[in-house]
Amino acid sequence: MKDFKVVIDVVKQKFSSQFIRNLSWLSGSEVIIRIFRLVTTVTLSHFLTAYDYGLAAVVLTTNEFVQVFTRFGIGTKLIQVEEERLQELSIAAYWLNWLIYLGLFIIQCVAAFLIAWSYRDNRLILPICAISLVYLIVPIAYVQSILVQRENNLRITAITNVLQVSLDNVLTALFAFLGFGMWAIVLPKILVAPIWVIIYYKSHPWRPTQGFSTKHWGEILRFGRSVLGVELLRTLRNNLDYLIVGWFISIEELGIYYFAFNAGLGISLSFINAINSALFPHLCAVRSNWEKFHQRYLSSFKTISLVIIPVVLLQSSLAPIYVPLVFGQKWVAAIPVLIIICLSAISRPFADAASQMLIAIDKSDLDLISSFIFTIVFAIGLLIGVHWGVLGVAISVLLTHAVFQSIFTLWATRYVFKRFNGFETI
Repeated sequence: MKDFKVVIDVVKQKFSSQFIRNLSWLSGSEVIIRIFRLVTTVTLSHFLTAYDYGLAAVVLTTNEFVQVFTRFGIGTKLIQVEEERLQELSIAAYWLNWLIYLGLFIIQCVAAFLIAWSYRDNRLILPICAISLVYLIVPIAYVQSILVQRENNLRITAITNVLQVSLDNVLTALFAFLGFGMWAIVLPKILVAPIWVIIYYKSHPWRPTQGFSTKHWGEILRFGRSVLGVELLRTLRNNLDYLIVGWFISIEELGIYYFAFNAGLGISLSFINAINSALFPHLCAVRSNWEKFHQRYLSSFKTISLVIIPVVLLQSSLAPIYVPLVFGQKWVAAIPVLIIICLSAISRPFADAASQMLIAIDKSDLDLISSFIFTIVFAIGLLIGVHWGVLGVAISVLLTHAVFQSIFTLWATRYVFKRFNGFETI
C-alpha cells in the first residue's frame, strides 16, 4: 500500500509540471480541432473533385512558402531573451514585423501571377492574392502572442486554436456544400484571421510604448538568420512533394496525394505541433540549469513516444476500413499513400525536439546545416520516387524521414550532452 502511494505521488508530480499542463491544453485543443476537421474532410471528399483539391494545394503551398519569411526568429528571440531586455526588444519586434508583413503581402500578390502562369491556370491568381490579406492584420497582436508563449500561458493558445480552426472548418464544410469549389478551403482562412488577432490582443497587456524605431533590428535579424534558414528548409521539405507531384505528374494526382496527406498525417501533425509549441518555452525556462535542461529534454521523448506512436500505428492500421466508409469509394486509391505518409510521422517529433534543443542553447547554426543536408537528401529521394507515381513519392517521404531524422536525433542528443557540461562552457 505504501509503494502504491509512492507511485501515485510520482504520477501526480509528473503531471503537475508546466510542460504536461501546457501539452494537455494543446493536445485537448487538437482533439477538438481534429473532430471538426474530420467532419470537414468528409464533406470536402464528397463535394470537391481531385482537381479542386489540387488547385487548393497550389494556393496553400504558395501561401506557406511566402509565410515562412514571417518566422525570422523574432518570436524565438523574445521567448529566449533576458527579462530586463524584453520590453525594448518587444518594441523592436513590433515595428520590424509591420515591415516584414507588408512586404510579404506585396510579394505574394506578385507571385500569384507567376504561379498561375507556371501551372497554366489563371484561376489561381485571385485566391493567392486574397489569402495574403491576412498579413495586413497579424502584426497587431504578434508580440502579444509570443509573450503569452513566453509566460507559458498556453491555455490561451489552445483556446485560440480551437476557436479559429473550428470556425475555419465549419465554414469550409458549409462553403463546400454550397458549391464554392477550391474557395471553400481558401476563403474561411481569410474570414477567421481576425479571431486570432482579437484574442491575443486582449489576452496580454503589452502595447508599443514608443513610435517607429529600427533600434535592435540588427540584433534580431542576426539572431534569426539561422532560425529563418531552418524554417525555409523545413517549409521546402513540407511542400516539395506537392510541387513535384503537381509539376511532374498532374494537378489531379496532386489532389489525390493532398487528400491522402491531410487525411493521413493531419492528426499526427496536430499532436506534433502541440508538442513543439509546449516544448521550446519549457526548455528555455531552464536553459541556465544544465541538469534540469537535460532532464526536461529526455522526458519529452517519453511523452512523445506515449502520444505519437500509438496514434500513428492505430490510424495507419485502420485506414483500409475507415477511408471507404467515411470518405467514399472514390478515395480508395489513396489508401496506400495515406498509410505510408502516416507512418512517416513517427520520426518527426523526435527530430523536432532535437532541433529545438539546439536552438535553445544557441546552436541554431548546427540545426541549419543538418536541415540543409536533409533537404538535399529529401529532394533527391522525391525525384527518384516520382518515377513510380504518387506511391513512389510517398515511399520516398517515409524512407528519407525515418532514416535521416533518426540519425539526426541521435547525433544531436549525443553531441550536446557529451560535449557540454553546462551552458557556461558554450
